[in-house]
Amino acid sequence: MKLIFAILNADDVENVIQALTSDSFGVTRVASTGGLFRKGNTTLFIGVDDEKVDTAINLIKEHTTVEPGNQKRATVFVVPVSRYVHL
Repeated sequence: MKLIFAILNADDVENVIQALTSDSFGVTRVASTGGLFRKGNTTLFIGVDDEKVDTAINLIKEHTTVEPGNQKRATVFVVPVSRYVHL
């Protein structure tokens, strides 16, 4: 299992969440701030099975926009999960 942290521009969040949940991914949304200009962002936490990581990343990529003069759509981290407990 992997945990995907996806840091997105606020304008793209709704489209990305809709795409992920439509494909049965569970998503947790957290408001975040970062970067040089301290611009507001949203960070998504997405727990996925190893074989679904590429699918989730492709959905994020397909449903984010490219800002003029900038090729960055999102910042995505994929980390291994050694233990998962649902209480």
